[in-house]
Amino acid sequence: MVLIMENSEILNKENALPDITMTQDGMFEHFRFAADKGQKKIRVDKFLVDRIFDSSRSRIQAAATVGCVRVDGVPVKSNYLVKPMQVVTIVMDRPRQSSEVVAEDIPINIVYEDDTLMVVNKPAGMVVHPGHGNYTGTLVNALAWYLKGDPNYDANDPRLGLVHRIDKDTSGLLVIAKTPEAKANLGRQFFHKTTERKYEALVWGITKEDEIRIEGNIDRDPKDRLRMRVFPDGSQGKSAVTHCRTLARLGYVTWVECQLETGRTHQIRAHMRYIGHPIFNDARYGGSEILKGSTLGKYKQFVRNCFVVCPRQALHAKTLGFTHPVTNERMSFDSPLPEDFQNLVDKWTAYVEQNKR
Repeated sequence: MVLIMENSEILNKENALPDITMTQDGMFEHFRFAADKGQKKIRVDKFLVDRIFDSSRSRIQAAATVGCVRVDGVPVKSNYLVKPMQVVTIVMDRPRQSSEVVAEDIPINIVYEDDTLMVVNKPAGMVVHPGHGNYTGTLVNALAWYLKGDPNYDANDPRLGLVHRIDKDTSGLLVIAKTPEAKANLGRQFFHKTTERKYEALVWGITKEDEIRIEGNIDRDPKDRLRMRVFPDGSQGKSAVTHCRTLARLGYVTWVECQLETGRTHQIRAHMRYIGHPIFNDARYGGSEILKGSTLGKYKQFVRNCFVVCPRQALHAKTLGFTHPVTNERMSFDSPLPEDFQNLVDKWTAYVEQNKR
């Protein structure tokens, strides 16, 4: 996806319409302009470059090539001629980033901290970064409050802070950089795949093999822009590899460990769905329905109770390893399963034991 200077000033604000956050196909509008009644026909790339501060014509043309420039909601090429009263928009697959992070007094579970970095254990339900519909209450807001006394930490400086992310309803470990040098160093480690990231998940169905290597390009699903999809033929998307190891088979579900070789958006969720084992209670990827076993009687009620016990996708970022940017010491952190996830595993374990009798 092409970046068109998020948070840029609009030079000609008279014709700028109020922001519309999301289109029908799940894209986010970053800029929106209406051509006035006296508008002469003009190429759309020229129309936009005159209205967006600090963005080049070539970048706008590149955005048009991948369908990010639209006129009256329809993608157009960069040579399209804008006519009077038409509405021109630039869309992306993510919301505009808030221009300022507000510090909020929100508790943080700190696993490790020194002058260079922090490792935190994020609870399920917390968004990591401010964005569409979640401009407060995020981990970044909490970090801004916790580190407000540190003169070297600015929550609005992109050279500091989160090195990687996990989904809102995924719990587990994250590393935060407190210096630009640390973020650059850790970023390189993630890019070169020298970090260690292991997740635990409860998935639908019984795995046939104890260890599985899942490989398949991941990109946005054309039918649902909020979901990722595997393209095994490599026709689009970025390469992704997940190593899955079975921990326990529990009736109609399997408790697994997933180790990331790459770190694509929704990688584990998309890969597990692709091999026929959606994560338990993952609504976005089909795991919030009864996929195995009877849909009647006591079993149906049992599964419904399980959904209540763990009311989110059963996925936890359990292990995180990397090399310290300053000391070069290899560091490894492990977090226990959160209560809701552990209770879910316990319920399925008890179900299996009861049905053996």
